[in-house]
Amino acid sequence: MRLIVVSGRSGSGKSTALSVLEDAGFNCIDNLPAILLRPLVEETLYSSHSNETGLAICIDARNNSLNKFTELFDEIDRTKINCELVFFDALDETLLKRFSETQRPHPLTNKNRDLQEAIKLETKFLDKVSEKADLRIDTSALTERELRNLIVDRIIQKRAKTLNLAFCSFGYKHGVPKDADYVFDMRCLPNPFWSKTLKNLTGLDEEVKSFLSEQDLVKEMMQDLTFYLGKWINRFENHNKLYMTVAIGCTGGQHRSVYVVEKLAEYFTEKSMDVIVRHREL
Repeated sequence: MRLIVVSGRSGSGKSTALSVLEDAGFNCIDNLPAILLRPLVEETLYSSHSNETGLAICIDARNNSLNKFTELFDEIDRTKINCELVFFDALDETLLKRFSETQRPHPLTNKNRDLQEAIKLETKFLDKVSEKADLRIDTSALTERELRNLIVDRIIQKRAKTLNLAFCSFGYKHGVPKDADYVFDMRCLPNPFWSKTLKNLTGLDEEVKSFLSEQDLVKEMMQDLTFYLGKWINRFENHNKLYMTVAIGCTGGQHRSVYVVEKLAEYFTEKSMDVIVRHREL
């Protein structure tokens, strides 16, 4: 059985997630009262014998019994149910912009509370839920299509009971990803940007790959990263961690971080791990 609990701040992509999950065959329930979580799990999942059965529910700040959720979620027996909590979020500025563009009211706004105050209050309400998340997804820089593809790659196609490992390249000048478990800085490595012939290329191009593969510092960095991640990813997997996001950054997110992400993905794919790749700035 598989149970996916979707949560997050309003405007971050929860509705899109439920839509994608429903298209994939999950039975979806939006804004389920938290106090109904236990009877729903018992009735829908424990009584079913089909490994194909999937249930997705959304629990967020609209929930009048939200304060009971974390306790009830902890009571779910994960040895019997493949259960995961996915938390969607975005930068405050992004949420403000999305609500302004759609002209839809925030669920916590009223005549005495404006949009910005509602977003801050929602953050406080969902703080404990966010801490429980198996996977956090920052949608600030994602289009709806990219978000849909990400949900399919990371959640729907996830292999049962294996750690889903995502490598994401990014540029520091555009901000560090909010949803990363590990962040590594590649700005100490030789930069192809300063080569006229390589400046407008990316870490996916053969010329850039050739340049970086010949650098001793890059070789040393790759050795250290594969050793460190190989050791500690296994430790997390042994403790039933479901998802891990490793962010690799350089100045612009175009050359060094892209190259390193591709090499890491190749290495861990060969180790039979469930790997996906995302280049945020490309």
